[in-house]
Amino acid sequence: MKRRDFIKKAGVAGVGGAAVASSLAAPAIAQERIEMAVVSTWPRDFPGLGTGAQRFAQRVSDMTDGRIQVQYFAAGERVGAFDAFDEVASGNAQAYHAADYYWKGKHPGWAYFTSVPFGLTYTEINAWIRFMGGQELWDELSSDFGLKCLMCGSTGVQMGGWFNKEINSADDLKGLKMRIPGLGGDVMAKLGASPVSLPGGQIYENLVSGAIDATEWVGPWNDYVMKFYEAAKYYYYPGMHEPGSMLAVGMNKSWWESLSPSDQLVIEAAASMENDVMMSEFNANNGTYLARLINEQGVELREFNDDIYDSFGEAAEEVFGEARAHSDLANRIHESFAAARADVGGWGNIAEVAYIRQRNRVLGV
Repeated sequence: MKRRDFIKKAGVAGVGGAAVASSLAAPAIAQERIEMAVVSTWPRDFPGLGTGAQRFAQRVSDMTDGRIQVQYFAAGERVGAFDAFDEVASGNAQAYHAADYYWKGKHPGWAYFTSVPFGLTYTEINAWIRFMGGQELWDELSSDFGLKCLMCGSTGVQMGGWFNKEINSADDLKGLKMRIPGLGGDVMAKLGASPVSLPGGQIYENLVSGAIDATEWVGPWNDYVMKFYEAAKYYYYPGMHEPGSMLAVGMNKSWWESLSPSDQLVIEAAASMENDVMMSEFNANNGTYLARLINEQGVELREFNDDIYDSFGEAAEEVFGEARAHSDLANRIHESFAAARADVGGWGNIAEVAYIRQRNRVLGV
């Protein structure tokens, strides 16, 4: 065969081969694209909570160069804030971003995977989830509802709340209508308050109108943005109800299990990164905004006294007893949580608490 004829035939074959390869590759690439609708419980662009959820969604898309095509829906854009759980469990959406204690009515164990009264701080809950059996219990709980959940943000220790009167004793809580979800709301109910569960976007209007007398939300940064200072004067700390509120990305379990191990790892990495980034952002902003609340808005910062905290503690033990009695799983979740609190918290007393106390003493803080 002449060299010219060989090259000509080879070229034709090459073009044909490329065409076949192209025809095979295009559908394969299209099939690799994965749709991921994320519904959240937060208002769009809300600092910290909303923007953190949006960052997570964008990060998943960016880390896969758009191969996982993420559509993010803030509260009310696709479903209501408290409808996010059912939307994902049913498979209508692939994931939610929320505080899992919103679902405690379905099972009290959900509360422990956000925060519970006298619970775990940010560093403590990270240790529990990652290395002390927390994730395994969370998987057991969420699997019963067709979900898979991962840590995806934290607010740290929250404030005790906004009140339209001074709280000098537990008796002052009686009759108060207070927006407070989770087991913290159950504690307030034990003390005579009427807990109300409202999504973030509805709190301000209810506080201003007098439909509620008090509210907790997050901390100075978020609370300043919400303008609660326009409706309540007294700002109490520290919040016994949420000492380290962990946020979650909850995914439809069937969808999660359909992903490749590498795609699962991408989502885990994006969620873990947001877990750290969000906490850093809250720490960077809360001090600044607390000063603005006090100096610009005339807010009166008050600390719950020891007698009130003792009342919180007594009520919390009753609430925990009721939660544990719900089921074997609820009891095992509580026992695991309590063991982590004793272990990690005991070390924290020797390390962080002792150090901060001495640092503040030396610096005169």
